Amino acid sequence: MQWVFLLVAGFFEIVWAVGLKMSENFSKIVPSTVTIVGLIASMYFLSLSLKDLPIGTAYAIWTGIGTAGTLIFSIVWFREAITLPQVLCVLMIISGVVGLKLLSPT
Repeated sequence: MQWVFLLVAGFFEIVWAVGLKMSENFSKIVPSTVTIVGLIASMYFLSLSLKDLPIGTAYAIWTGIGTAGTLIFSIVWFREAITLPQVLCVLMIISGVVGLKLLSPT
């Protein structure tokens, strides 16, 4: 179950990061609220996952999900440009996250 909590925490990591951009420096109420709720939910689910997962592994996976997911979302939703070297770097992040999961003792 701790892995499910970690995935949910990673999802909310993406939610708050995207909400932060859309909030325009917290000047828009709905995106600002989404950002704050997403941040709290992300931390809550991360804390649940830490009951059974090593903090180094969980934190690396959590930030990896957030980084890769936010980048992918920004390309699709905000039409941000991406270069081939950036794609390769994101693939390395995803590979690292998968590797950490596969090599985790729990």
